[in-house]
Amino acid sequence: MTNGDGWRLFRGDGVAREVAFPEAPPWRQFASAPDGEVQRSPYLIGPTEADVVSAALHLRRPLLVTGHPGTGKSSLAHAIAHELSLGPVLHWPVNSRSVLKEALYGYDAIGRLQETHLRKEQGDAEPDIGTFVRLGPLGTALVPRDRPRVLLVDELDKGDVDLPNDLLTVFEEGRFEIPELSRLPEAQSEVSLLTLDGDRVTVRRGLVRCDEFPVVVITSNGERDFPPAFMRRCVRLALPDPDEVRLRGIVAAHLGEDALRGVDDLFHTFLNRRAPGELATDQLLNAVFLRKGGMELNDGLLDSVLHRLGGTV
Repeated sequence: MTNGDGWRLFRGDGVAREVAFPEAPPWRQFASAPDGEVQRSPYLIGPTEADVVSAALHLRRPLLVTGHPGTGKSSLAHAIAHELSLGPVLHWPVNSRSVLKEALYGYDAIGRLQETHLRKEQGDAEPDIGTFVRLGPLGTALVPRDRPRVLLVDELDKGDVDLPNDLLTVFEEGRFEIPELSRLPEAQSEVSLLTLDGDRVTVRRGLVRCDEFPVVVITSNGERDFPPAFMRRCVRLALPDPDEVRLRGIVAAHLGEDALRGVDDLFHTFLNRRAPGELATDQLLNAVFLRKGGMELNDGLLDSVLHRLGGTV
């Protein structure tokens, strides 16, 4: 973006034109890193919050992260994976229809039946059942390995009321069984399965059991309470809304120190408008990015960027 009206990519005048798109904000760039993980901007967290994360890592307990929208709950899982070199994050986004089985594995019974019928017609051997079983994010996280993987269970409070209790046994035992495999005859006791990453792992008697408990980060927007039995097995981290000092550090980490010049009014507007849960930090980042790119943030445009998150639209 440039000064003047050069930032107006779309003018609404019905005239077709070719425009050069400016560089996207760092947090909206999707080029993949060598390990397949999307490149992300730096993540800043206070020392007290960092100590809570370390406690969960020492205890091998799930980390239950709460906080208002935009405080960085989901991003924390990626920050942990990056700082500890644990590979791409395994992501399970929870909704009202989510069940434990989908996070553990999927079995394409119809596909296997069709392939078996086709091969019989051709006089070939039956297909390997492992071809039709694929581990989900939680199942992949529990595959035995020397170093744990990071599993993000995103917005657990949106799931069914029984889902937290369903997770308890798996989290406590660090294992689960695939009945479709455990019922196979002894000659087929070992089956090669696909993980969510596309790798292959050998499972014996349908049992998947971890060597190192995965780093489990569970986020919640506080829409409902969880059962006490579930809560006592988690380490809880409440992420606070960042103050002005932290906000300036976040902006500098994402956009560089130069981005802090000439944007004091945006910080003041953001802080004056912010009420608990009504504005998110990334909205301030958006406003600063647009201002530094030459965009004229008049009142109407600023209202569109720093809009309230709650209430009716």
